[in-house]
Parts: sequence; structure tokens; C-alpha cells
Amino acid sequence: MHHPTRIHFAASTAPVAELALAQLTDMHGQTARDEAEAIVALGGDGFMLQTLHDLEGRDIPVYGMNRGTVGFLMNSFALEDLPRRLAEAEVEVINPLAMRAETMDGRIREELAINEVSFLRQGAQAARLRIFVDGRLRLEELVCDGALVATPAGSTAYNYSAHGPILPIGADVLALTAVAAFRPRRWRGALLPKTAVVRFEVLDPDKRPVMADADGRSVRDVVSVEVRSRPEIRHRILFDPGHGLEERLIREQFV
Repeated sequence: MHHPTRIHFAASTAPVAELALAQLTDMHGQTARDEAEAIVALGGDGFMLQTLHDLEGRDIPVYGMNRGTVGFLMNSFALEDLPRRLAEAEVEVINPLAMRAETMDGRIREELAINEVSFLRQGAQAARLRIFVDGRLRLEELVCDGALVATPAGSTAYNYSAHGPILPIGADVLALTAVAAFRPRRWRGALLPKTAVVRFEVLDPDKRPVMADADGRSVRDVVSVEVRSRPEIRHRILFDPGHGLEERLIREQFV
């Protein structure tokens, strides 16, 4: 992008992030978010996800600088050369997942997730899930601690911790990954086309309650959840040259 002059700075509540906010706004001023050419997010990955969610529907690029504990979506922090770094940054476009959850009392809750939509048992008993893909029954019963659907951008987050695959950022696929699968034993999950609509039905929800979660937005006591990509919603994330998501995803696999 060109050298942006209208920058909005946002920071997490961490003291180091708030200090960086004060220093950078002193150097560059502070533009109102809706009038900005670029957003600079100061924090960790959690704050980056929060910033992107707050910008849904607005096509403003976001450049993260790491002032948190996890920074996979963030660039290294420096006070110097920010306009040049923004001008030279590479753009990665990511699309969120839409979650539509129905609860035991009949309520419907809809949320968007940039990383993943996950399902977790609420109690001591394992969850029992039935899985449909594009309306076809694909797994009669998955007994597990949970399951998740992850985007390429989110594939190194919870998905990777659950032994799911790392997906190249440009891949038009989603990862369906089980968390501690008990039956089928050691089920390896599935790679699905980005266009797939995945539906989970909770078996025995009274005895084995399940919660659904979209990037930290939780819904308890769900009976069914539908997950699909929303390609019409675009989030633009800026990375320093040679340090984009594609390089990070490859590098992560050779650690």
C-alpha cells in the first residue's frame, strides 16, 4: 500500500501494549478508526482476532505488532519506520467461518470465527457427535472430548494442538479435527473443500452436554451446529515482506 498517513492505533490492556500505544500515537497521531487507512493492533494473537472481529464489514487492513505472548498473526515490534513498514507490507486476505448453533431450549445463536469453530464436552462424560458434510451423513458417531473446524489461518492454533494439519494460507480447504477421539479410535479427522457445510448433531445432550465456541464466543448446551465459510467477508492482514502467513505456516512445520 502507499505510505498511509491516517493510522488508527489500538492496544490490548497489557501494560507493554498500552505503553506502545502512547509512544506511537505521540509520534504519528491518532486517526478515528472509521477514517483510517490502516489499523495498527498492539498485542498478541487474541487481540488481533478481537480487532478483526470489531472490523467485520469494513475493508480496512490491519497491521499487528507483537506486544503479547502469542504472535503468530503479528509482526515484530519497533517504534521506528512504521510508515515504511506499512507501505511495504504484504497483504493476506482471510475469510471467517460462520457458526449457527441451536441450543437445547430452541434458541439460535450465530457467530463468526476467524480461527476455528470448536465443540467441547461440558461435563465429565465424553461428547457423542454425529457429523454431516453437505447434508450427507459422514460419521454416525464420534465419541470424543470435542471436535473443531479450522481455517488455514487458524490451523496453527487450537487445531495444531489437537494434532490437526497445518494448512497453507491459500488452500481452499478446511480442517475437521477431533479432540481426543475415543471412537473411532485415533480418528485422523478430514480435509474438506472450503465450500463444504459441516453439521454436527449432539447425541444424548442431556447426559453428555456440549458447548460450541467461535474464537472465544461460547454457546452452552448445543444440540446442533452448522459451520460454513463466508468468502464474501474479507479480512486484510498486513505482514512484513518475507514474514507473511504462508512463510510462517511452512516454517512452523520444520521446527
